[in-house]
Order: sequence, then structure tokens, then C-alpha cells
Amino acid sequence: MSEQIKLIASRIKELRDISAISAQSLAAELNISEEIYLEYESGNTDIPVSFLYQIANRFNVELSAILTGDNPRLHTYQVVRKGKGANVERREDYKYQSLANNFIGKKAEPFIVTVAPEDDSFPVHFNSHKGQEFNYVIEGTLKIIINGHELVLEEGDSVYFDSSANHGMKALNGKQAKFLAIIL
Repeated sequence: MSEQIKLIASRIKELRDISAISAQSLAAELNISEEIYLEYESGNTDIPVSFLYQIANRFNVELSAILTGDNPRLHTYQVVRKGKGANVERREDYKYQSLANNFIGKKAEPFIVTVAPEDDSFPVHFNSHKGQEFNYVIEGTLKIIINGHELVLEEGDSVYFDSSANHGMKALNGKQAKFLAIIL
């Protein structure tokens, strides 16, 4: 796994240690197995953004502090120029750019997400998390599966959904798809 994922994992472990919570207790609280939790905390496996969002909420810290190690500083506004969002290296098949990483007290987490094209036989990775999510396709064609319902979104299409539903995305037509994701 990448160095950034290992750093994120160490921040998660540090939050748990500081709070004097066992891995077993935290895993149970997050409704995942202790084995999966420890894999995330080890940094040896991909960590879903939905899990990171749960950790940030659980420990009352900004998601960007877990992702970057820096605490946000801005209170009134934050401008992010085209292509200059904070890169969040998360998964090989998804590239995240945070669009509000330096804003304190966000009520939503906005990202530009780029999904690389994959062979049709490659499985869709699913996740779920508390809250709601809005996705607006900027480029390409995106298949999104929500609780088994398959939707195909083209440029300019959007979907708003309960993100506690199991959901996953896949770029179609052999081309990358790019979308604005706002997690509430």
C-alpha cells in the first residue's frame, strides 16, 4: 500500500489510542469485524472513504485532518482553483480531490472523484456510510449501483441518495468518469 495510506492508518490508530478504546470495541461500534478494522489500522489494505468519514465523526475531527495530518484553518471561505484540490490518495481505481480540506466545521465533504476505466469483469467495490450523498457527473459515463439498483449517469446527470445504502461506482465505455461528490 502507499505511504499515504500508511500515514492515514497511523492517524486512526493514534486517535483510538488517545481515546483509550480497544480495537475490538471500536470495530463493534462501527459495525465491522475486528479483523477488518485491524487491516485498516495496519495500513496494509485500502481504507474506504466511508470508513474514514465514520472515524472522523466518531472522534469529532475533520476528515481532512485524518487524510492529510493538517488541521483546517479557514472559517469564512476557501477557494480551490481548477485542478488544485488537495489530492487524497485512497484507492487505485478512484482518485479523490478534496475541495474544502482547509475549512473548519464543514457540514459536507465535497470531492472531485475520478474513476479509472476497468475491464468489465472487474468487480464494483461497495461501501456505505451514515448520511446522504450527491453525485454530479462532470465527464464520462458512470454506472452507480445503489442497493442493487443499477443507474447509468452521463455528463450533467446527478443522483442524490441515502449513503447508508450499499453503493459503488464504475466508469463505462473504456473512459474515465469524473464526478462531484458531496457527502453530507
